Amino acid sequence: MKKYSIILLITAVLLSTVIIAQSQQQFANIGTLELVSGDSITNCNIGYRTFGKLNSDSSNVIIYPTWFEGTTENIARLIEKYNFIDTSKYYIIAIDALGNGISTSPSNYNVYKIKTLPEISIRDMVNSQYKMLTEVFNLRHIFAAVGGSLGAMQVWEWAVAYPDYISKIVAYVGTPKMSTYDLLWINTQLNIIETGKRYEVPENEIRKSLEMLMAAMGRTPEFIIDKIKPEDFQNYLRDFNKEYSNTFTLDDYQLQLKAILEHDISKTFGGSMDEAAKSIKAKFFLIISETDLLVNPNETKKFAKLINAKTLLLNNNCGHLAVSCEIEKCREDIAKFLIE
Repeated sequence: MKKYSIILLITAVLLSTVIIAQSQQQFANIGTLELVSGDSITNCNIGYRTFGKLNSDSSNVIIYPTWFEGTTENIARLIEKYNFIDTSKYYIIAIDALGNGISTSPSNYNVYKIKTLPEISIRDMVNSQYKMLTEVFNLRHIFAAVGGSLGAMQVWEWAVAYPDYISKIVAYVGTPKMSTYDLLWINTQLNIIETGKRYEVPENEIRKSLEMLMAAMGRTPEFIIDKIKPEDFQNYLRDFNKEYSNTFTLDDYQLQLKAILEHDISKTFGGSMDEAAKSIKAKFFLIISETDLLVNPNETKKFAKLINAKTLLLNNNCGHLAVSCEIEKCREDIAKFLIE
């Protein structure tokens, strides 16, 4: 019995070592990326991490682009802690979106500030990922894409940009198009950044204001009132007095925010969501938070009907982070959708 216990322990350690080794940060240089605007990014680098084992016929590939402010390191934690997507079945390629401070971004594009990075769109993020998958991984088709928040916006864009490339798409707390409420919220953040820069406010102070707003909008009033007692509030407030990331800088924040501002998958269809829906071939599973204050759910609910998407409505007090509060339910439903 002791012998078998030792064998099991060794096996667990070896498997853990394999997962950690797989999830190390890697980069693909995709050369010059032509942008939707007509500009281009030379020497474009895309960060990624892989998990699981690729099938002999490459039929088990799932891409997982990052959310706003997120990195593939964050996705690695989600996968490794919760097995959010089954690495024993699928080969997951987590991808750092352009502008996230890991892939080509204002903060790392030109450290000498000789040339600034052009503004990008979510379609540009998707095009960079397609270029990497087809030219570096030599993948002509993939099984699925999963994304949350900005990651969900990217997989929405994938569905209309490359309709034959992905069979199944899981998008959670995202939207196919920004509502006017979303536009107000995003422009509020951009105004804080632009005003702060104009008056030479220290970057860390601008980030502090943004993070406080994100904390308020990321959850619901009920969640904050329930979790933060009046006697603990000053300690909670002091937590914002910190040094913010020098990887994801204010310029990176602004670049990704501007990309989100312009997000609308109907753009190439003359603004018609009906026509955009007709172009989609992938099967969709949409996880929607009814209490989301960061990304309004209304456009997603309307579009879900147009494409006959499978949906899961979450109605907890966690707001934009609703999935994290019902992670087991979401994980199970995603797993079921992927095998349907």
